[in-house]
Amino acid sequence: MSEYVSVILPLKLAWEPVYRLPEDACPEVNEEADSVAKEAVQIGDRVLVKFAGKEYVALVSGMNPKLDFDPSKVQEILEAQIDLPQVAESEIQLWRQIAEYYLCTVGEVYKAAYPLGKIRQEEILQRKKDRASKRKKKTETAVPQENTELGEGPQLSPKQTDAYSEIKAGLKAGKAVLLNGVTGSGKTEIYIKLALDCLKKGKNVIYLVPEIALSRQLEDRLKEYFGEHLLVFHSSVTTAQKELVADKIRQSVSESTGSYIVLCTRSGLFLPHRNVGLVIVDEEHDNSYKQDKPAPRYNARDAASLLARIHGAGLLLGSATPSLESLYNCSNGKYRLVRLTERYHHSPDAEVEIIDTVAERRKWGMKGHISIKLIEAIKEALAEGGQVIILRARKSYASVLQCSECGEIIRCPHCNVPLSYNKTRGRMVCNYCGHTSAYTEICPKEGCGGQLVQIGAGTEKIEEEIQTLFPDRRVARMDSDINLKAGETKEIVRAFSKGEIDILVGTQMLAKGFDFAGLTLVAVIQADSLTGLQDFRADEKALQLLEQFRGRCGR
Repeated sequence: MSEYVSVILPLKLAWEPVYRLPEDACPEVNEEADSVAKEAVQIGDRVLVKFAGKEYVALVSGMNPKLDFDPSKVQEILEAQIDLPQVAESEIQLWRQIAEYYLCTVGEVYKAAYPLGKIRQEEILQRKKDRASKRKKKTETAVPQENTELGEGPQLSPKQTDAYSEIKAGLKAGKAVLLNGVTGSGKTEIYIKLALDCLKKGKNVIYLVPEIALSRQLEDRLKEYFGEHLLVFHSSVTTAQKELVADKIRQSVSESTGSYIVLCTRSGLFLPHRNVGLVIVDEEHDNSYKQDKPAPRYNARDAASLLARIHGAGLLLGSATPSLESLYNCSNGKYRLVRLTERYHHSPDAEVEIIDTVAERRKWGMKGHISIKLIEAIKEALAEGGQVIILRARKSYASVLQCSECGEIIRCPHCNVPLSYNKTRGRMVCNYCGHTSAYTEICPKEGCGGQLVQIGAGTEKIEEEIQTLFPDRRVARMDSDINLKAGETKEIVRAFSKGEIDILVGTQMLAKGFDFAGLTLVAVIQADSLTGLQDFRADEKALQLLEQFRGRCGR
């Protein structure tokens, strides 16, 4: 008796192809016993199939689908990959909901969740586990791994305790909760307390952050409370480490090795989560949660809501500057709003001074792109033993390159946006699509040959100017150009935390939840450019960024 299965392929297909199982992989029906002895292939298993002349690792999504075509045309699967870990039905359910909500195919979501490299790594890991298992049988019984005992967590202030109680009540009532806490109010301590409660009940926790750099600073802090229960997952983690994390998550249920908390960026939503009790989305307003390409083009904050619903878990969103969508959801009763209006150490809000650089330039009050007033403020902060962060919303050295003769602005051939100049790499770069070309200083327009003029200043230029103004001080830069170098961002954050860097120049990533004890002054260069973007959310994003950046001080 033949059996057919429907599969999900890692392709943009609007349907799920049907394949025939080989005889040795089909269930055998015992009519006398009226029972079915299931063999090998089940929903959630991976199988090797041929589609349009190419081989793919597909996922079994259904058994015995209804055939409305000639069964003789159905191909047989090439191989049942039963050694690969089974994909849970809750994972497939999440993929289907994301595909439906974001108007893409389930195959595209499957490709994002289980890319080819990850599947290959699973195969290698499985072989290693098989060999280890054989060696273990030949030796004496292994001593069970010691489990880290979970403590009572951080000590909360009275205001934090009130917020913690309100959140617990909201989650118990089945509501998603938005924690609107001012910068420095101690939202992280509340997250930790709630996560510990969840782990002690045997449930697992997902802790989402928008940036890798923020994850790296939090990792050390969370390890103090969660020890070996803490797992970390983001794009800078090696493929082998990612699969070890995924394997530990599967084992947390199958081998009862204890609950876990996974600190992750948006890609961590596609881990094989089991028994989730709480999903925390920190800095829920952050635009980094949105994936623009490739498909699925999803917002991890909203996808986290889908995941929490599937697992029957609590959803906690946190921010000092909540998104308008979340505030609207609070106003219509969909979310419960909890406010935390007091800073943990009762420190006052940072004073704000706006410097009119146009007016300063008229009276010779500027040195390059830095005002003399800002230079004096930096000197004062450093003299008192403090540290300084300078934010510029554009990276690279120069924002625009323009010919001095014909006025031609050098643009990306793909996007038609002005190319930036990256001095370190000696390249002209498109900050939208990544296109690069060599920098020659000469206008590429035929018959012109004029000199290219560098207009505007990105983080690279600002860093150079600051280093010139403060030659005896330790200056560093942190942006996505630096982030391309493995491990360098992590070291910069740690060095600044330890006071080994005096002045740090960078882009928006510097405003995202960092906690630096020695930071006493923050400055934004050309702040008005934040509202000049071609984005209907420009004003909202500018307000969020400036408020978040102001909150880095006085902590």
